[in-house]
Amino acid sequence: MPDASAAPSHVLVVTAHPDDVDFGAAGTVATWTDAGIEVTYAIVTSGEAGEAFPDTPRSEVAALREAEQLAAAKCVGVTDVRFLHWPDGRLTPSLELRRDISRVIRQVRPDRVLIPSAELDLERIYASHPDHRAVGEAAIAAVYPDARNPWAHTELLEVEGLEPWTVPETWVMSTKNAVKAVDITDVFDRKVAALQAHASQTGAHPDLEGMLRTWGEGIAQRLGVGENRIAEAFQVVDTR
Repeated sequence: MPDASAAPSHVLVVTAHPDDVDFGAAGTVATWTDAGIEVTYAIVTSGEAGEAFPDTPRSEVAALREAEQLAAAKCVGVTDVRFLHWPDGRLTPSLELRRDISRVIRQVRPDRVLIPSAELDLERIYASHPDHRAVGEAAIAAVYPDARNPWAHTELLEVEGLEPWTVPETWVMSTKNAVKAVDITDVFDRKVAALQAHASQTGAHPDLEGMLRTWGEGIAQRLGVGENRIAEAFQVVDTR
């Protein structure tokens, strides 16, 4: 098992939809890849139930959104992007979803996992999308206890040969319990570029960069990062 006190060598990011990681953590991901940390994305759905596609047949939306996520990932130095192809808008924290996330954990064997929050926050309802909450609940169950337990989802070991893996540390994004701030000021332009790559979702926004800057400066001020700084924030959970 890796040493949780050491800098990670590999981080796994698990999200519900294309663009979730970029709104919540693209700047942080850029700081990780700049530091030589390998990052893998596992995107549970392909965003095919999303809105704002006036010129795209519904049958082509999934491919479009996957392409946008691949382009966004490149902006922050990520090349390993895995789509799990679960149905968008219909997720529950089922045993099957827990198994599929556990599979990726055992394949990647990360030192840190970044996940959405499973909480329902009525003050920030857009962050509390049911798919986000379902993936958050399934992902933390995959971290503990499933991925480390040889008797959970036994087919992963007995059929697929994937040895159990313990994730030492889990970061949760888009949560009101976030107290860990990451200064992303120097890579903010790459967060903006990543979100601009999701043109189907952000192309009509009148001031995307201004909105992101306001969010990030507010986090930086609230968590003491400093004036004129931009930050993202997380809850860090010891999952050794």
